[in-house]
Amino acid sequence: MQKQEKDLIARIAAGEKLIAGTGLPTGYRSELMRLMVVFADSELAGAAGFCPFINRGPGLRERIVAAKIVAEKYVHAEMVLKLLEPFGVNCELYVRSHAWDARLDRDIDLGTRRMGGDKRLNVFHYPLEGWDDAVVFNMLMGSATAIQLAEMEHCSYAPLAAEIAKILPREREHTALGEAGTKQAISRCGSVAGAQFAVDYWYPRVLATFGRVESDHAAKYLQYGLRRRDNATMLADWKVEMTASAKRLGLTVPA
Repeated sequence: MQKQEKDLIARIAAGEKLIAGTGLPTGYRSELMRLMVVFADSELAGAAGFCPFINRGPGLRERIVAAKIVAEKYVHAEMVLKLLEPFGVNCELYVRSHAWDARLDRDIDLGTRRMGGDKRLNVFHYPLEGWDDAVVFNMLMGSATAIQLAEMEHCSYAPLAAEIAKILPREREHTALGEAGTKQAISRCGSVAGAQFAVDYWYPRVLATFGRVESDHAAKYLQYGLRRRDNATMLADWKVEMTASAKRLGLTVPA
């Protein structure tokens, strides 16, 4: 490890916040950009995948809520993409560079294997199947997103921490809206069967978004102060939160 990087890690450990233009070492810059790109790509892909289901909402209020979630995801992507401009990213060209609504066959299970192309989380490669499926997904993935973003809210890169502090409350709201939508879906159907089927499908795929326990990127995030906690700890929190949500709805999460 070069002296510049060792000095940077020591400064971060002492609580220093970094800003653009301060001569970021290559290692830190690479992991920071990767973290931001994964988030922005996931928001773009998530919005594009949910957009067709706005008009499948069972009522006007549900369609308004769905449109709000889609719009906010695009706003979040824009906020973080703008942070990438000092690193040479042209946001306008970037948004046109991938097919954000592209999906794989629903029966495929990627686990934690990475796909080529854009850097979306694997869960956004799977298609939604109807309104009830979408609200269950929003409940599960909204919680996972909020837990992971809470780490970035206090990260060592000040511009990112500031934007995540604005984004995080809305992502937490998306989780609550997903749970409320799931509750309504169960009430409307008069059975938990459909929602339980969706939980069984999405739970392991959302779980995989926390990555491998032994991950080189996760270790670097901790070293550079981009996150405070490891994958296993965040995953444990998510499992507790989702078990509680499922219990409130009369559902169960896979073992």
